[in-house]
Amino acid sequence: MAIDVGKVRVGLAISDFHGILASPLTTIPRDVLNENLDALISSVEDFEGLLEIYVGLPINMKGEMTSSTDDAILVASQIANSTSIPVRLIDERLTTALANQQLRSLGKSQKDARSTIDQMAAVAILEYAFQIEANSDTAPGVSLEDWREEND
Repeated sequence: MAIDVGKVRVGLAISDFHGILASPLTTIPRDVLNENLDALISSVEDFEGLLEIYVGLPINMKGEMTSSTDDAILVASQIANSTSIPVRLIDERLTTALANQQLRSLGKSQKDARSTIDQMAAVAILEYAFQIEANSDTAPGVSLEDWREEND
């Protein structure tokens, strides 16, 4: 599963059993998530056999952390504290731009795409994780624990 943490919405994507196909799952309004993380955790726990959760790590194009980075790490930490499924952080630079491009190619306007753009960004995060794993035979991204050690 991949999660794109946004200021307004949180997009979720899920893969098939074999980890080949990434599909949009749902969008959770951020105010609902802020009030009740259980909405996200229940979405995660609905899927038996879930091996990892990838949370998009929004860093700027210079590789620097931003307030959005801190926000994504906070959500990733809350998820990690609520489930036994490993949480990994994936560099998400350009995933929203890629999702916008894909939606435009499908003929959707920015206004029409608001409800799905976050899901598509989560799909891009998941597909990126698949590529990393296939090309390097290593776990994609960085574990939340390793991130904390490197950045504390």
